[in-house]
Amino acid sequence: MKINCIAIDDEPLALDIIKDYCDRVPFLNLIRTFDNAMESIEFIRNNQIDLIFLDIQMEELTGIQLLNALKHRPYVIFTTAYDNYAIQGFDLDVMDYMLKPISFERFVKGVDKVYEKMKLDMLAKSGTGTDGGIGSSLPYFFVKTETRMEKVRYADVLYVEGMGDYWRIFTTSKKIMSLLNYKKLEELLPSSQFVRVHKSFIVALDKIESIERNRIKIADRLIPISETFKKSFFDLIEKRQ
Repeated sequence: MKINCIAIDDEPLALDIIKDYCDRVPFLNLIRTFDNAMESIEFIRNNQIDLIFLDIQMEELTGIQLLNALKHRPYVIFTTAYDNYAIQGFDLDVMDYMLKPISFERFVKGVDKVYEKMKLDMLAKSGTGTDGGIGSSLPYFFVKTETRMEKVRYADVLYVEGMGDYWRIFTTSKKIMSLLNYKKLEELLPSSQFVRVHKSFIVALDKIESIERNRIKIADRLIPISETFKKSFFDLIEKRQ
């Protein structure tokens, strides 16, 4: 699979570095570079672009303004010297946020996320996924954190806890604060493996150690079962006896 990409940056040296890095990654096809965001708009609209390497602070039109002007956006990786746009960048659904100077190792890590996400999206569009989870045909999924896209194996997830507008994923080895809302998280977690038991908790069925009264024990955590989800949860458990 080839990823058709363009790079937009008003610094010639930055464009040279991106071009050199793209030439060294077999699945990247750098079609064109732009030193002015305005000039890229028509090209993006009229060509099949999978990925944009995009600087943020540019004269005339910033990277963020460019994204807001596009009706259909390709995947985007921000390449910038400033770290104060990270949250805004992920609100715009960008795949990664690379701080200059960008090492080749960091570049490869970022584009590999795009490659894996494209494969996952292609499977979802082809209907290969099952059971309502877009990633259920694969053993893992990706979630946005504050600074990166993180790969999570379904088999490692213990439970997920709601934290205000976001969700914290507890795995066998770590905790991951995700910027996903519940709707998106629900799409990622197949209903055959995960069930919501409370407005603030989703649990992995195979990680449940015991159920006592209205509490579920997973690892060292006791998770409440709310009245809202009580009947559906116990009906599901009964079917699995």
